[in-house]
Amino acid sequence: MSGNADERELFAIIRERSFRRGKFRLASGRESELYFNLKPTMMSPKGALLSGRALLARIRPENVDYVGGLEMGAVPVIAALAAISAAEGQPVKTFFVRKQPKGHGTMDMLEGLATNETLANARVMVVDDVATTGGSILKAADAVRAAGATVDAGLVIIDREEGATEALQLQGMRLLSVFKGREFLEGAPAGAHDESAVLANVPKTG
Repeated sequence: MSGNADERELFAIIRERSFRRGKFRLASGRESELYFNLKPTMMSPKGALLSGRALLARIRPENVDYVGGLEMGAVPVIAALAAISAAEGQPVKTFFVRKQPKGHGTMDMLEGLATNETLANARVMVVDDVATTGGSILKAADAVRAAGATVDAGLVIIDREEGATEALQLQGMRLLSVFKGREFLEGAPAGAHDESAVLANVPKTG
């Protein structure tokens, strides 16, 4: 399956460009021996392509109306997946959520929607690059729900497995991911040599 090969290549790009070990203070305030800065991956041509494809493989079975996420971490990959989805003939509509309301003009929190577009009654998936405690996903979800949308799932490239799943569950949300943080310690994505692994990780509907 080509998707499995793509995700193994994405894993290798992340390990080379975006993964470090040491002592780091994270955006959540926690300290960790693992550090992921996915921007060098998401801003590289092949990394952007593979990240977008990996997320789209998990977005499409969810049958959502829009995909959005909090600035700044989610913005590069949201732009990439939007372009890839159009090129593949299955466009996915996207937007992003500001951390603070726009300081002028319409004072919007949501960016990317046309004047005739609204999230009211829409089904939305919230995307981010990395999940630690889930705070960025939940902040974006709050803004989405305030706009009248339904959101019951978050999706990230890497789940660090440090509480985000549990935090989202408390808000009625699932957390989906392409990779787990521990896989980068082990040196390979889970099931890297098993072609069925990618299919097993794709959410089912119905």
